[in-house]
Amino acid sequence: MKKLLALLSFILFATALPALAADAPTMSKEELKSRLGSPNLTILDVRSGRDWSSSEFKIQGAIRAPGEQLAVWSKHYPKDKPMVLYCA
Repeated sequence: MKKLLALLSFILFATALPALAADAPTMSKEELKSRLGSPNLTILDVRSGRDWSSSEFKIQGAIRAPGEQLAVWSKHYPKDKPMVLYCA
């Protein structure tokens, strides 16, 4: 029964996630480039482990915030200011 409940929960989460992401505003690379250095913009690099450490490409001024630790670091940023999260 626990396995079935876990499976159903996973399916519900997996199908709801794209709908939640659709509500998140996006920013073009041109807009981001024009806003770099703004004190009202926080840029978070949420790549994990090797994806982050082996990359030669990082946005200047971005803060490392591993995606798997979202519950921890998300509490430290204001909700009323723009925040850019990137993972690729």
